Amino acid sequence: MIRLVLFGRQGAGKGTQAVMLSEHYKAPHISTGDMLREAVAEGTAVGQKVMAILDAGELVPDETMLEVIHDRLAHDDVEQHGFLLDGFPRTVGQAKSLLKIATVDLGVNLEVPERLVLERISSRRVCQQGHIYSVNDDAAREGVCPIDSTLVEQRDDDTPEAVTARLDAYKMKTAVAMAYFDSQGLLLSVDGVGEPEAVFRRLVEAIDARLDHDDRW
Repeated sequence: MIRLVLFGRQGAGKGTQAVMLSEHYKAPHISTGDMLREAVAEGTAVGQKVMAILDAGELVPDETMLEVIHDRLAHDDVEQHGFLLDGFPRTVGQAKSLLKIATVDLGVNLEVPERLVLERISSRRVCQQGHIYSVNDDAAREGVCPIDSTLVEQRDDDTPEAVTARLDAYKMKTAVAMAYFDSQGLLLSVDGVGEPEAVFRRLVEAIDARLDHDDRW
């Protein structure tokens, strides 16, 4: 069983690596969005609270997010296999609260230079069904998704200006949360530049070396 928190700038490839790590370690990949959707679908007291907040168009406050996380981490799959938590914590306050309610083996920071993630996200194009392309792909140049025939375009929040604002917020908030994990001896930074398979191997080797899980690889 392994219990990881995944950190990384937007555009660092964290989502891709989370899926691969989840399959490798047999631990459920739990993202913030997944937790909120599951809480609402289950119709629990916490889920009803979340639904009311979202229906009102408001952001879910930290206290409610912690309730959702606490409930999700009590599920059988987590009890048996651990977890890969993605998208939380985003602030030092959330980091401190998380470590009070859950045991975390390691916070893993997928380190990719800011200039590279800015380039990756700014060149990203997405169809209306969510299929992702590069600005140099035929689908992006033609403006039509070959899979579902919907429009392919740059999202408003993928412009260089919007991406820079998100990266600044990351430096101001999430980087501080990572520093807190580091102060607790729980942070591992791994080079995230390269092909996905090479980055994955690098991650597993670093995690196993840190946690003495070499028999898993």
